[in-house]
Amino acid sequence: MPRTPITLITGPLGSGKTTLLRHILALQPGKIAIVMNEFGEIAIDTKVIEGKNVRIAELGGGCVCCSLLGEFEAAVNEIIEKIAPERIVVETTGLAEPEALVFNIQEALPQCRLDGVVSVIDADMLIRFPELGHTTRLQIEGADILLLNKIDLIEPEETKPLETKLREINPTAAIVRTERCRIDPELLFGIERERKIAGPGHQHQPEFESFAFTSGKIFSRDCFEGFANGLPASIVRAKGFIRFADGGQLFNFVAGRSELEPFESDRTELVFIGKNIAAEKEMILSALGDCVVKT
Repeated sequence: MPRTPITLITGPLGSGKTTLLRHILALQPGKIAIVMNEFGEIAIDTKVIEGKNVRIAELGGGCVCCSLLGEFEAAVNEIIEKIAPERIVVETTGLAEPEALVFNIQEALPQCRLDGVVSVIDADMLIRFPELGHTTRLQIEGADILLLNKIDLIEPEETKPLETKLREINPTAAIVRTERCRIDPELLFGIERERKIAGPGHQHQPEFESFAFTSGKIFSRDCFEGFANGLPASIVRAKGFIRFADGGQLFNFVAGRSELEPFESDRTELVFIGKNIAAEKEMILSALGDCVVKT
């Protein structure tokens, strides 16, 4: 019985991991299971199967999208049992250190094999915030492929120094420059990495906090765009769906830069992630409330 290959996609908050998943699903034939902590930004229109450790949605073309309800190993076992995919692609959270998952796959999932680790790195963020955090450094170190993403947002002459910086941290990974994670998915698969990893030796302390906002009301686009531009510096990442009079939009905010794209959603659901943001939560929610269209 061949072992099911698992590809890990990692990288900091907002670097483009979900964009890459959507790109893979659009281009990659075959039976793929995409595993995320939540369905989040991938459109789910078909029936959802509730499992014991995993929630599974069929995406057509043999692909499924899965969100974890139980332990990672139990969820992967359930996916293999129920769907028997040709390959599994796992998106880690932006705060995850990949080595712990690599260890899990190699030690606790004998019916799987780690195919490779792909780290998505935001070139624009790396220019604007050159000091690398501990987790980002580990995500770069642990990669087989580094996608230097969003290179369209930086000057061409800035690319080479960034690649040198990545190479100093990880001398062996392939570095691929991308815009909006557009890459041939075949380049990401078939790495067949075999690597012995020591078990994680420390408990990672989360540096980030988050809070969510949901509403069934309609919001003013002009007001919301002003709100997004005025978010405090402590908010590193915000994402979700927002409802305007002319329809739903997918909202993405990374370190001061925001974008909206049409995306059907029948309610507003937003998540804000940052450092020490509890003190500013009330102010943010109040400003958001001011953008509700008065009926």
